Amino acid sequence: MAYDTETARPDFARMTPADLDTGPVPCAPYISPDWFELERERVFGRAWLCMGRVEQLPEPNSFITREVEICKALVLITRDKDDNIRAFHNVCSHRLNMLVTESSGKRSIFNCRYHNWTYRNNGDCTGIPDIKNFFGVDKKQCGLTPIHCDVWQGFIFINLQAEPEVTLREFLGPYAEAYEGFPYPFADNAYVIESNLNVNWKQIADAFAESYHVAAIHPATIGNTFASKSLNPFGRPLSGHAYGAHRVMCTFGNPDYVPPEDAHVERLAYSGMDTGNVLGGSDSKKLQDLANHPAANPTKRPNWGADVSWIFPNFNIDYGPGGFWTHEFWPTSVNSTRWILRVHVPEATSVRERIMQEHLACRFAEVMLEDVTNTQAQQRAMESGAKTHMHLQDGEMLIRHSNAVIRKWVESGSAREALDLD
Repeated sequence: MAYDTETARPDFARMTPADLDTGPVPCAPYISPDWFELERERVFGRAWLCMGRVEQLPEPNSFITREVEICKALVLITRDKDDNIRAFHNVCSHRLNMLVTESSGKRSIFNCRYHNWTYRNNGDCTGIPDIKNFFGVDKKQCGLTPIHCDVWQGFIFINLQAEPEVTLREFLGPYAEAYEGFPYPFADNAYVIESNLNVNWKQIADAFAESYHVAAIHPATIGNTFASKSLNPFGRPLSGHAYGAHRVMCTFGNPDYVPPEDAHVERLAYSGMDTGNVLGGSDSKKLQDLANHPAANPTKRPNWGADVSWIFPNFNIDYGPGGFWTHEFWPTSVNSTRWILRVHVPEATSVRERIMQEHLACRFAEVMLEDVTNTQAQQRAMESGAKTHMHLQDGEMLIRHSNAVIRKWVESGSAREALDLD
């Protein structure tokens, strides 16, 4: 990648689409309780939300439970005996008790612990103790309340509307077309970092949507790998693109990086294994199908760090030469968020590979701690009211686009209108 040495401007076009406003971005949506209530109703209440992957339901009768706090929704997702993936409100029909309390498992029948009402994993009510003492109750009318559910590329999505205004495919739009047939290696194996943060959900999502901060916040971890003092001192992205309501950024990877002499563990971890960068979970040779897909590193530059792929509203799928990882940003209040990171790696087949993966886990933890610590301080500063707007640069296009799309959904009368489908 060539640079003008005076301006440090990379030789590619700007990321920000011509139709996206480039003025200051208001801070009110990050701190306003009224705005948060609008997001509850018009964003999370109407959008398709990712709940996980099909590998989390590995066989018939598997189930997982999830919570969508902002919508006060308890979700039960099952794979029934006919291999259908279904979603239900995790609420018993009798006294509205939470039906399933485990986070995952394998079961074809669910018993409510309160009064032993029973349900099949297809939602049917199969048992009501002492049914004769009820007043004309009909088991056929007492099944679990279904939630609309669909699967795209192995990712499970739900829509909490009684009747979704748009299909999942309409919701994903051009993003789905671009990523059709994308491989998701090691999707059945991941380590997970989960945390409850005192920060607005957009604040933490924004932190993982730009690389302008890398050199400043991560100097000892990834500051010299996703930026370069000589080639790209400000971590400018290689490319960026908006796909309807969704967005993608391709980050720079320093081709000249080698672990410092005193980084003994890092040198040991990556000795003899090419992971593509320090956030790689496997030998990059095992991941050529991922790297070769047209949507990954779309300009096919050799100095590729990772792709940040943000599915509206709150789900990231990040791709790199060494695999993929995901972020979920679940609002719990106007200034608190449940954040989940899943890093997918293969089952280690050698001691060296296990050492590399342990180092990877520690590196991710270090990087994420640097990010989340900063965002919580940032939230307090924003709530001080000292400033009313943010000034974003071209490399922060994903943040600008996210704010514009959220505003459009909040102000639109329907999901179809928000997606320009009407």
